[in-house]
Amino acid sequence: MKIGIVCYPTFGGSGVVATELGMALANKGHEVHFITYNQPVRLDFISYNLHFHEVALEEYPLFQYQPYELALSTKMVEVVERYQLEVLHVHYAIPHAYAAYMAKKMLSDKGIKVKVVTTLHGTDITLVGSHPSYKTAVEFSINMSDEVTTVSSSLKEDTLRLFNIQKDIKVVYNFIDGMKYEMADEEECKRNAIANENERILTHISNFRPVKRVLDVIQIFNEVQKEIPSKLLMVGDGPERSKAEKLAVVLGISDKILFLGNSNEVAKLLCYSDVFLLPSETESFGLAALEAMAANTVVISSNTGGLPEVNIHGETGYLSDLGDVNSMANHAISILKDEAKLLELKRNAKEHTKLFSLDKVLPQYESIYKACF
Repeated sequence: MKIGIVCYPTFGGSGVVATELGMALANKGHEVHFITYNQPVRLDFISYNLHFHEVALEEYPLFQYQPYELALSTKMVEVVERYQLEVLHVHYAIPHAYAAYMAKKMLSDKGIKVKVVTTLHGTDITLVGSHPSYKTAVEFSINMSDEVTTVSSSLKEDTLRLFNIQKDIKVVYNFIDGMKYEMADEEECKRNAIANENERILTHISNFRPVKRVLDVIQIFNEVQKEIPSKLLMVGDGPERSKAEKLAVVLGISDKILFLGNSNEVAKLLCYSDVFLLPSETESFGLAALEAMAANTVVISSNTGGLPEVNIHGETGYLSDLGDVNSMANHAISILKDEAKLLELKRNAKEHTKLFSLDKVLPQYESIYKACF
């Protein structure tokens, strides 16, 4: 098939999943075209059946904010027409599903048919989409899509609760390529580059938005390091980073925390880790948690959104109520003090990720594309 993929080209979960999906589809022989304003950060290569088309924004004095939706829909029309794409798979309702509908209508006027598959990832529904300024447009865009998917049952329930949806919504979980988290041998994972032999390593990876509650991460670690010699890896960047750095200084633990910024070496960083902290206000799925589990890391998380579908309490890690820093810290301390329990949970976490393997999820998307016709 000839498939166009529209996503945010960033380190966020939706962009990562969309990019990994596109590369996997190309590996299976499909012709895939990414359409976005930058090359996706996880896009490793361009080949004869994997392409990238940049959406260029021109500066016009008339506009206070450049109309990305117009530029995007115009680029979609151009790429579909030139390469005879059959499906546009858009990730995120705003602005991608809305732009895809406009592109579909423009193409229809030219006698060209293209199907639109919309995947909802979370904040496009629970935060942005439900805002009165956007709700009507989001609802319309979803209902005008040929197929709609969500990345968790929790997000499907939220979508049906917040909007009047006429389309059948299919749940297709996010996925990972487990092979990326297989270290050839222990020599490849040099923990002593990060911590001393007697120290445990905790990790957090996110875009450091307020919803990720990175200040909770610092507070959880502060309690843990009082009991157990530890280091904390903070991977990512965003608006809450400076606040987190200042809190670490105030608590006197800045020397035990490494702020590493954005990274494409997630698998290598996770191989160092014993515990992954994800106290988010909401997670439609929790891809970062799944990646941690694939790297034999125990997850301590909040129990919001789709996280209980990924992190199984008492089996792959532990769940706590939102904002309950003490509970999360106590869970972390208890398993880090018990080597046997830590190893058991790590094995369970790794095994559980097989349910979210690329081999299981990719055929679901292929079936959805075919169902459009």
